[in-house]
Amino acid sequence: MSLRRQVAVVARLDVAEVLRSRWLLFCLCVHALLAGMFVLVGLRESGVIGFTGMGRALMSWSHALLFLLPLLALSATGQVVNSARDDGSLELLASNPVGRTGWFLGVSLVRSLVLCLPLLVAMPAMALFGTLAFGQEVPWGFLLRGMAVSTALLLCFVAIGLLVSTTVRNQAKALMLAILIWAAGVALIDFALVGVMLQWELPPQAVFALAAINPVQCCRLALLSGAQPELSTFGPVGFYLANKVGAAGLFWAGIGWPLLLGLTAWVWSLGSFRRRDLV
Repeated sequence: MSLRRQVAVVARLDVAEVLRSRWLLFCLCVHALLAGMFVLVGLRESGVIGFTGMGRALMSWSHALLFLLPLLALSATGQVVNSARDDGSLELLASNPVGRTGWFLGVSLVRSLVLCLPLLVAMPAMALFGTLAFGQEVPWGFLLRGMAVSTALLLCFVAIGLLVSTTVRNQAKALMLAILIWAAGVALIDFALVGVMLQWELPPQAVFALAAINPVQCCRLALLSGAQPELSTFGPVGFYLANKVGAAGLFWAGIGWPLLLGLTAWVWSLGSFRRRDLV
């Protein structure tokens, strides 16, 4: 059986599993709930508070997604490999003409699409609803920027979740490690960076390098540079970023670094999966 055929077979089985577990419906409901909250509350009150409605709503929603998307990706992939080992489905498929590479590719593609498609549908739908219901002008440039950055972040954490699931055999330990990775990405690294800045007077270049190591922070800078190119809220660091790196540089960093990190994690997890025992 060719690799393409193997991937198609595994993808059909994994799609059936995703539909059975209602994971796709859950992702759609989460995005719809967030979008509805920001549209109905943010746009309705925009005229009272005095900010530009659709642009502010999209920016707020994008930043909320930076905290949510890594958790969704890690939840969807952090136990997929070790769960298949424990329930025997991986061993059963391996007894048929399905190779390890074909199985891993099929699962990776399905999990990535299941997580990315609801996002890519919800963000334009939110913008169109805001236009039709409230007459708001859609900042299409920022919308496309947010979709690209969010997709790169999702793919990065899908690969990290697969790496966790491949290298950690115990499901409970894999779940705890996934939660720790999420916490480090969205919360703990902020406190650590602030502590380092308070302890030592670092130059702006060093602060940016430390922040950009974290893919969540890198994506956050890419989004902020699209809404506020001068980055005045960051003080000297923002002045350095705005003048030395620029909005375009931050955008490509916010896409390129998460994708590179995700690709590295995915190749590592594939190599580990091919070397380890199936049971």
